[in-house]
Order: sequence, then C-alpha cells, then structure tokens
Amino acid sequence: MKKQICMMMAAMMAAAALTGCSGGAKETTAAPTAAKTAAETTQAPAAGEETEAESSAGETMAAQAGESAEILVAAAASLKNAYEDELIPMFQEQYPGVIVKGTYDSSGKLQTQIEEGLEADVFMSAATKQMTALDEEGMIESDTVTNLLENKIVLIVPAGSSAGFEKFEDIEKAESIALGDPASVPAGQYAQEALTSLGIWDKIQDKVSFGTNVTEVLNQVAASSADAGIVYATDAAGMADQVQVVAEAPEGSLAGKVIYPVAVVKNTAHAEEAKNFVEFLKTDEAIKVFEEYGFTKGE
Repeated sequence: MKKQICMMMAAMMAAAALTGCSGGAKETTAAPTAAKTAAETTQAPAAGEETEAESSAGETMAAQAGESAEILVAAAASLKNAYEDELIPMFQEQYPGVIVKGTYDSSGKLQTQIEEGLEADVFMSAATKQMTALDEEGMIESDTVTNLLENKIVLIVPAGSSAGFEKFEDIEKAESIALGDPASVPAGQYAQEALTSLGIWDKIQDKVSFGTNVTEVLNQVAASSADAGIVYATDAAGMADQVQVVAEAPEGSLAGKVIYPVAVVKNTAHAEEAKNFVEFLKTDEAIKVFEEYGFTKGE
C-alpha cells in the first residue's frame, strides 16, 4: 500500500512538472508576440511623423508657389498706354509670380522722385538726360542701361483745325501754344531745342502755356485749349481722332535722336524680377508692341 502511495505521488509530481513546463513554453512563445506588438507600436509614431513632414513640405511648397513679388516701373508718360494696355499684361502672363505696377509722369519728375526715395525697380525715361543723371549719382545699375526706343517730335493742332498750318515753323502763327516745361519734360526740352534752332523760341514765349508732362500738352490741344502744341509722334498717334499732325521737327533742328533708355534701379529689393522685365522689353514681341504705338527700335 505504501508502495502504491509513493507511485501515485511520483506520478502527480511528474504531471505537475509537465504542466509547469507547458506553461513556461507558452509564456516564452508569447514574449516575441508582445515584443512584435511593442515594435509596431513604436513604429507607428515614426510613420505618422513622416506623413506630417511630407504634409509640412507640401504646405511650404504651396506657400512658395503662392508668393508673389511686386515691382514698380517708373516710366515716361508717353509710355503709359503701351505699358498698361499690352506690355505689363504680357509680362505677367509669362511671369505669373510677379506683379508689375506703373507710375507715369515726366522723366524729370520721376528722376526727382527716385532721388528722393521712390522705391522704383525699373526706370524708363523719354530722354538720356535723366537716365545719365541718375547713373552718375550711382542710382542705376549701369550695365543694364539700354537705349531701347526712338521717337519723333511733331507739331500738332486740334482735329479739324482751320488754321492752315503746313510746316513745323508755322507754330509761330498760333495764338496759343502748349508745350512741355523744358525744366522737367523731355518733350519740352526737345521742343525748345528745335524752336531755338529755327529762331522761333524767343518769339513765341508770350503765347506758351507749359504743361507738367507731355500728356497735359496733348490734352490741351485735343480740347482746343491751345491752337498748337509739340508732342511725341506716339502721343499724337494715340489720339488721332482728336489731334492732327502737321509736321515732324525738321532734320537738323535737333542735335540728336529722341532716345528712350531703360534700366534697373540700383538697390532694388527685386533685382531678378526687375532684370527680367527689362530683358522682356528687349524681346521681338515687346518691340513689336512698341512699334504699334509709333515707336521705333533703338540702335
């Protein structure tokens, strides 16, 4: 009996041992599973971080794509129609990230404004005098100066005028004359030069009304506020239904050609965009537009 009891106890101990071994094996097997789960849990934030980084990069690129630079072009009043109606829209179509604004007046006034702090990026004058002055003052990127266009100086009268003027010198017969102020308006400077050369300047002083830019002169004649005026051929062409061209300034009455130079203003905050605009103005498509407005390509 004692022997049977001992055998039963031995069997129970063996069974317990087997159960213990089985439980240990089960726990050992579960350990890698738990480790794997932990690894997956650890990897999840990494995947999330990558997605967030990609999202952040996408937002940055979108922001950069949406950014725009704005440049200011200071140009002679006689360029306004060509710039606003055609050239600026053409440029902005090619460079959608650049906004171009224009300010137009007499070249002399624009020169003064730039000297006094106007933050222009591009300057285009109706004479070399103003460009040269700014260049000598160190306010122009000298290597960007280009004599882009040429123009003509013409005598005009109101459309339908019965004055009977036939040549440039007939301005002396007018009772009232509109001219640009030679102190600041290139068209006025050219008019003074031509009329002085012809011996007429001093004779007409008591009949002259001076405008602050060439557009004022054009409008005075168009409104018949003046019997005659001297403007650029391009201005007259733009208002052919309101003014009539009598004649161009005689050959030899001007010392040189009527030149329109363009350049990038020094210390611009948008040098690349400003240079791109100047280069655009030199293209065949831009020159073609200028020619449609009566300008000719500079040499």
